[in-house]
Amino acid sequence: MNKESAGQRPNLLVIVVDDMGWSDLRAFGGEAETPVLDALIARGLRLTNFHTSPVCSTTRAMLMTGCDHHEVGLGCMVEIMTPEQRGQPGYEGYLTDSALTIAERLRDAGYHTLMSGKWHLGVKEPYPSMPVKKGFERSFALVQGEHNHFGADQTPETAGHDALSQYRLDGEKVLFPEGAYSSDYFADKMIEFVQAAKNDPRPLFTYLAFTAPHSPMQAPPDLIAKYRGVYDDGPEAMRERRLGRMRELGLSVASVAPAEIRGGQHWNELEPAQRRLESRKMEIYAAMLDAMDSAVGRVLQSLENTGRLDNTEIIFFSDNGPAGSLRETAPGWREWINEHADNRFDNLGKATSYVSIGPRWAQAQAAPFFLFKRYTSEGGVRTCGFACGPRIKGRTETNAFLHVMDIAPTLLEFAGVDASSPAGKIPMRGVSAAGVLAGTCGEVHAPDARIAWELAYGRGVRIGDWKAIFLPKAVHTVSPDIPINRWLLFNVARDPGETTELSAAEPEKLQELVAAWNAYAKETGVVVPASL
Repeated sequence: MNKESAGQRPNLLVIVVDDMGWSDLRAFGGEAETPVLDALIARGLRLTNFHTSPVCSTTRAMLMTGCDHHEVGLGCMVEIMTPEQRGQPGYEGYLTDSALTIAERLRDAGYHTLMSGKWHLGVKEPYPSMPVKKGFERSFALVQGEHNHFGADQTPETAGHDALSQYRLDGEKVLFPEGAYSSDYFADKMIEFVQAAKNDPRPLFTYLAFTAPHSPMQAPPDLIAKYRGVYDDGPEAMRERRLGRMRELGLSVASVAPAEIRGGQHWNELEPAQRRLESRKMEIYAAMLDAMDSAVGRVLQSLENTGRLDNTEIIFFSDNGPAGSLRETAPGWREWINEHADNRFDNLGKATSYVSIGPRWAQAQAAPFFLFKRYTSEGGVRTCGFACGPRIKGRTETNAFLHVMDIAPTLLEFAGVDASSPAGKIPMRGVSAAGVLAGTCGEVHAPDARIAWELAYGRGVRIGDWKAIFLPKAVHTVSPDIPINRWLLFNVARDPGETTELSAAEPEKLQELVAAWNAYAKETGVVVPASL
């Protein structure tokens, strides 16, 4: 392939952030300073009806393959897999060879494939799934799902409850430089790869997977100081401000009834010291977004410097909704944090601290949607996303239903690569969204298309305007008044916040959706854990 023909195909950049709330970016209503992302969105397209899995590794499996995660080895995130699931087909705990990855397809079609950041598609040695084995020619990868953002995790005392983080550079074990900051270093490695390819005639596929803003809440102190006092009026007030900004921005969801913030204490009921702690956690969180934005800007500059940016299609999204679990009170994590972390107020945000956001901030971040990460409600699976590039028509938003499985076929269409699968490989379930992004069609999925979810036997299924969810008992850690162990029905076209439950009023519609979910479970090999 000569340089001229390669230039006719776009470079492709996929940016994934970790546990970010739907309204966290300023262009979606948030407070953090994100000028780089704001500029991309201003000339691009908000994906305001974009959906993922409820947790990170299952989302990443679908991103990489365009297949359902149960079909490719990540039936459940390995950290929460039950005894009934372990060892069952589809629950191998790593990305299997049952489907081709987008990196393999693009590499074989003449793309130079680069990855930097979180992998989380196989966390146990000997690591049968690594980027270098899945189509990425250059890669720097965090193997596990989280790490210390300052690299201070080279000993068991600073590693975290899930033990030492592992890093691989082109498949070889390396250490994360202690003192480097995660977003900065992931960007550094991507820039290194891009610069090394400046004379390579092939187009680039670049996958940049930040761990921000996943816990622990850690950020450079100068950035934390920028947000001092911004969150002193609590999550309820923050949510109202964000909903107001959504209305100013003209986003379609701004007019819907928002879900109630459940569980815990209202801000006005907290003692002053607790309010101070909660405010500081969100100040750190905003600083993490600020740092990530700057890191994206440096990667874009490297593409500009090598003459590639003008022909680059960019897709950005969060891997799931915001994280509402409070590590400081969770069994296992609680004990580790009490023993190893220095959570004195003046130390918060540093490498030796460990704090997380908790359920009330997370519900405010997910506004106007219901609940957050781990659940199949809209707050868990409807995530912030946008796209921009020369083939994407800039406009305020598209409210077309999109799924993370649609990204792989979309990128292949941009690249002019056949999306069919060879014999012996699972075909993609995703549908190309290239037409919606270009503004030439209004919808990606047919009105009667079935989209379904399952995670730790929390369930969800959507057909057209209707969605049914089944919440597991774990949701009672948020609030005991949330119904569990039965199907709930919502019209998400009229009620995206899932505020009005309709199973009693529409029993036939609920029966239709439950039958559709049962068919999905049979097709994809869902294992039902008896313990849940």
